[in-house]
Amino acid sequence: MATIGFVGLGNMGLPMALNLVKAGHDVVGHDLSDKQLATLSEAGGRRASGLDDIATCEVIVSMLPAGKHVAQIYGGEEGLIKKVKTGTLLIDSSTIDVATARTIAGEAAGAGLDMVDAPVSGGVGGAQAGTLTFMVGGPEAAFEKAKPFLEVMGAKIVHAGDAGTGQAAKICNNMLLAISMIGVSEAFSLARKLGLSDQKFFDIASTSSGQCWSMTSYCPVPGPVPASPANRDYAPGFATDMMLKDLRLAKDAAQSVKAKTDLGDQSLALYAALSEDGYGGLDFSGVFKRINGDI
Repeated sequence: MATIGFVGLGNMGLPMALNLVKAGHDVVGHDLSDKQLATLSEAGGRRASGLDDIATCEVIVSMLPAGKHVAQIYGGEEGLIKKVKTGTLLIDSSTIDVATARTIAGEAAGAGLDMVDAPVSGGVGGAQAGTLTFMVGGPEAAFEKAKPFLEVMGAKIVHAGDAGTGQAAKICNNMLLAISMIGVSEAFSLARKLGLSDQKFFDIASTSSGQCWSMTSYCPVPGPVPASPANRDYAPGFATDMMLKDLRLAKDAAQSVKAKTDLGDQSLALYAALSEDGYGGLDFSGVFKRINGDI
């Protein structure tokens, strides 16, 4: 069992850290929220006194909001890369821009440290159940060191390639998810207006060529898929604002390599308008309500 420093105990980070505790690891948490830290402590983890405490751990996992936070925690003279001991494994599971991921990984490599970028898919439910998918970027040796810890928190661990490719996989996947959710929502809205019931259209399309995850696992209309947020008034499993963040990362990445992403750009505009109108906390499948004219 290892001593693991966990930085960022938010909606995703806390259940991930709790799964590491359940697996028998000594987990030391660092977060701005006393409530989240208390929950970790009650489950058998420990509260870090600061980043210096985290730096003494054998493994460090981070789940932070944005690239600037990752750069602040790891980089510079006061960052963890300068403070940790030789042999420490660094795992960043934040979803951030590819450039920052590669910069920080380069700093870690320069210090002789193993580091991977390992963003996740699966939402809060997956974090709680330990069924996340990890998309991992970094050297093969670092991936092999990280894999046993990732397997505690996830069900599918994929080595995407060199540093930054985990982040690339995540933002490409979520751009596709946004596009497909909008497409499914438009189809259901049109089907309604043409006289088809939601259930009848689902029964047909879910076993036809229109079948996709956005329909069969996360259906944006109430009824056909009981576990989908549509049946809980679109309470977020993955909020609109989180999808918007990933779409902006995808757009920035596309611009940096001159990739054409017309549907990604249109999806970004739609989710941005939804957020600007005060619906950023709605599950991203709630885009159906906008498409259908309900909000």
